[in-house]
Amino acid sequence: MAEVLHIFISVAHRLPMRELAEVRAVADKGLENCAHSRIGTPRQVLLMDAETLGELKVEPGAVKENITTRGLRLSGLARGQRLRIGEALFEVTIPCEPCRQMENIRPGLEQELRGRRGMLCRVLERGLIRRGDPIGLVAAVPTDA
Repeated sequence: MAEVLHIFISVAHRLPMRELAEVRAVADKGLENCAHSRIGTPRQVLLMDAETLGELKVEPGAVKENITTRGLRLSGLARGQRLRIGEALFEVTIPCEPCRQMENIRPGLEQELRGRRGMLCRVLERGLIRRGDPIGLVAAVPTDA
């Protein structure tokens, strides 16, 4: 079963992430009190899996993810896939491309993270998220063509 291992917010750009035991997801914005939250953007919340972090020997929160997951293969998620994380509902939007800031963690990390830095999501429904909450795949609502 997939679960939330860690929750982080950015209190200011370019500063270390702050770990929380719980956070409120705000519909179409991101995580409450996170400096990266923006209305209407597909880049509201970054999910990163602990398995990849462990393989690369990188501490949770270092790559600026908001939610560190365990047991969820992020690379297998498709754009539009919906996830129930705690009480909140998310929609997977795009893969997160590593930036030059990754080189500040360790030289070569930007390249090592190519195609592996996690998935960006937007918040569809608000709700509380706590460490240890389950993460479930939700069937997308069919649209009429």
